[in-house]
Amino acid sequence: MTTLLYTHPVFSRHEVPPGHVEHGGRYDAVEKMLQGEDFAHLEKRVPPLATADQIERVHPESYRLVIEDNAPAEGLAQFDADTFMGPSSLEATLRAAGGAVAATDAVFAGEATNAFVAARPPGHHAEPERAMGFCFFNAAAVAAMHARADHGARRVAVLDFDVHHGNGTEAAFWHDEDAFYASSHEWPQYPGTGRETDRGAFDNIANATLATGAGGTEFRRAWGDTLLPALSDFDPDFIVISAGFDAHAADPLGGLQLTEADFAWATSEIAGVARDKAQGRMISVLEGGYDLRALAASAAAHVKSLMTA
Repeated sequence: MTTLLYTHPVFSRHEVPPGHVEHGGRYDAVEKMLQGEDFAHLEKRVPPLATADQIERVHPESYRLVIEDNAPAEGLAQFDADTFMGPSSLEATLRAAGGAVAATDAVFAGEATNAFVAARPPGHHAEPERAMGFCFFNAAAVAAMHARADHGARRVAVLDFDVHHGNGTEAAFWHDEDAFYASSHEWPQYPGTGRETDRGAFDNIANATLATGAGGTEFRRAWGDTLLPALSDFDPDFIVISAGFDAHAADPLGGLQLTEADFAWATSEIAGVARDKAQGRMISVLEGGYDLRALAASAAAHVKSLMTA
């Protein structure tokens, strides 16, 4: 078995205003990287559109309909200060979630060890009833809930190393005893959530804050001493990685100093827990990362770690 890749040209076409950092060039950079010789033998699959039932395991019908009904046929629709939809955006966000669902199905069917969904827009800021931070539907959370609903996974986990806290995933999991969320993130930083004292209704949330300027030493300590032990104690049946690469030292939106090696290390360590606790079952979905060279190089390091998991 190996690593599956989920890609689609609509991810490049999701429209944002000129000058917006979450633009189609992000996907293009990652897709070009995935065409390289190191990944030539990996199978690429087309992500399907997520169904209403799959989305509604995280987002209520009323919210789903707001997103769908406000998706424009032309021009841009604005949901908050930096969250926009264009004519291709609804398809893109539905395929991002659908790709995460399909990757989950493939892993549980034994068709692959793991999978990487190279999608945009990102999803981890999307709360159950609120679009924000470039995000509309929370693909990582949708995949985790799908594993429970369709594959009998009892306890599911999302691990997030984006520079920004995934407030949407935390909100979706807060009152769910069998859903675990762990995040390392810069503090203070957008969106202002993710304090280390925020632990969830069932001690099922683990946050590790990193001061501006922190690098690989602090990042690896946070995961090695706090987040990975908490994940192991949770005893998950399935793991989703929210793979944001904006904690890279070159990223314009973050203030951390990570390198590609740090993301590769975190991926390998999470995969180790997946082998020990979840029969290796794990997928990854792309979140942030806004310096194109750093994004592509970091995603390459991440996928290479998945390939050796």
